Amino acid sequence: MAKRDYYEVLGINRDASDEEIKKAYRKLAMKFHPDRNPDNPKAEEQFKEAKEAYEMLSDKQKRGAYDQFGHAGVDPSAGGGPGYGGAGMGGFADAFSDIFGDMFGGRAGGGGGRSNVYRGADLRYNLEVSLEDAARGTETRIRIPTMAECETCHGSGAKKGSEPKTCPTCGGHGQVRMQQGFFSIQQTCPKCHGTGRYVADPCTSCHGAGRVNQHKTLSVKIPSGIDEGDRIRLSGEGEPGVNGGPPGDLYVQIHLKPHSVFQRDHDDLHCEMPLSFTTAALGGEIEIPTLDGVAKLKIPSETQTGKVFRLRGKGIKGVRSHSHGDLMCHVVVETPVSLTDRQKELLREFEEINRGDAARHNPKAQSWMDKVKDFFGG
Repeated sequence: MAKRDYYEVLGINRDASDEEIKKAYRKLAMKFHPDRNPDNPKAEEQFKEAKEAYEMLSDKQKRGAYDQFGHAGVDPSAGGGPGYGGAGMGGFADAFSDIFGDMFGGRAGGGGGRSNVYRGADLRYNLEVSLEDAARGTETRIRIPTMAECETCHGSGAKKGSEPKTCPTCGGHGQVRMQQGFFSIQQTCPKCHGTGRYVADPCTSCHGAGRVNQHKTLSVKIPSGIDEGDRIRLSGEGEPGVNGGPPGDLYVQIHLKPHSVFQRDHDDLHCEMPLSFTTAALGGEIEIPTLDGVAKLKIPSETQTGKVFRLRGKGIKGVRSHSHGDLMCHVVVETPVSLTDRQKELLREFEEINRGDAARHNPKAQSWMDKVKDFFGG
């Protein structure tokens, strides 16, 4: 069964508290325990999946590594997922005994065995791209952490010259049976953790894990029109499988860098367009930047702040779009600053001339003043 994001498995947010993690796990363990679902073969896999997620997220150190690098960031020697050979059972037992301790008188596990084969976990990489690269497409290289077979022991986990031995506790079955009174339950072997074998003399390079942390560099093609939140799937570049299982996939999550001029809204672009007091009043022609260069725009006289001009086809052609979006220019009339004495004199003269017919020259201001007078009772 393919591994999923641990937070998704438990149905919790990434900032969930320890108590919320434990509560979510209890609910799933009660729902999918094999003894409660004897006719549902998928229940055991779901139970093991929830158990693995809880073991990782209930450990602060493992959770921190997982939050930063995903499954590849979890140190196998510290007791990761199935087949990792680590302990990692304390937190699970604490939560599980709360549910089934009174019923079964002990801990229960999700089973296991040396024949367990797991597909590698899918990984996620957050990639920031510029608006220009997102619009036109590009190719980049990324460096990601990964787990590789230990070259010293060739994945066995045993020191050179030795090999893993059959577990004496479970006889190589990976499971042990506990019985108390009328109840008998099967649980993962506490010595070999379900693999059926244990390493008496661990490899000094991987400390018995059989795999080591490495980094690899991958080339990623960014298609033109990609948007915030889109994902690019790199098949087979995820976490390696366990016990011969196939590798998972790598999902590159796209995030757009903030742009100094434009803001993207799907296929449309938005920008603020400052206008001088004179151009807004008398009209004129200005140049507008676009992703393809410069476009000219005619400004009619008496243009006000908030007016939006649409330049059709000057936006972005999305990955799933058949045509380009538009560029929306939002007018902001700029008040002059750092005026000279002569400029101030001309503006005061203009204001004096304007007072004679303010209702006609400043209709919005006059309308607002009328509303204010009505508010205060005339």
